[in-house]
Amino acid sequence: MQSDRIAELLQPFLPVPLVESQLQAISTYIDILLRWNARINLTAVRQPEEIVTRHFGESLFAARHLFPEAEPPNAPARQSILRPPQPSAAFEPSGEKNSTRLVDIGSGAGFPGLPIKIWSPHTHVTLIESNHKKASFLREISRTLTLTDVDVFGGRAEDFQASADPVTLRAVERFEHVLPIAANLVAPHGRLALLIVRRQMDSLAKIAPTFQWSEPVPIPLSEARILLIGHRVLSPVIKIWTNQD
Repeated sequence: MQSDRIAELLQPFLPVPLVESQLQAISTYIDILLRWNARINLTAVRQPEEIVTRHFGESLFAARHLFPEAEPPNAPARQSILRPPQPSAAFEPSGEKNSTRLVDIGSGAGFPGLPIKIWSPHTHVTLIESNHKKASFLREISRTLTLTDVDVFGGRAEDFQASADPVTLRAVERFEHVLPIAANLVAPHGRLALLIVRRQMDSLAKIAPTFQWSEPVPIPLSEARILLIGHRVLSPVIKIWTNQD
């Protein structure tokens, strides 16, 4: 897919286009994803344009909220709801390391973890995927795009020992089972980012009581899906907003 078409499709999710190297990385990613998807079930979405909007768009929308400092230099000023501004960085697959570590649980075809890495190249990303074939796909994508500081943990999230900030969760089976596992991996005062449907908010106060949740952010082009970010606190939150459709 041509990079200008990718940029056009991503426009509802991002205020300004990605740089050319980021768009080329997404194009290569889609080619490899479609090739692998013919052999193993990585995604039910088969059309390249729908892959851009449903998978990359949603993932990059989360990336922009989690790592606003990685916004392209020509982006309009905006107030981060999550962390103070830092210098922006262009996409550099071999960029310098920093101390930020993201853990993506149930990565599957790599969403949202790898698009977040494309957005924020200096973030160390760990992809947790228990399916060995899917884990092999994640390793190939990382090698092909020459993404440094990307680890693939080919096992269960319950067996992963390190903590992280942020931890991301999207489109996993048995959400109410996986959510407390994800919450336990969040570093003190760290963030848990959920890409979910609105009705799943109802279980948060009971399952993840030690998080202070921000207001849900509607995901563009979706009537039901939201981005929800929680900050880990030291004691359970007594009062939390409720889902009001």
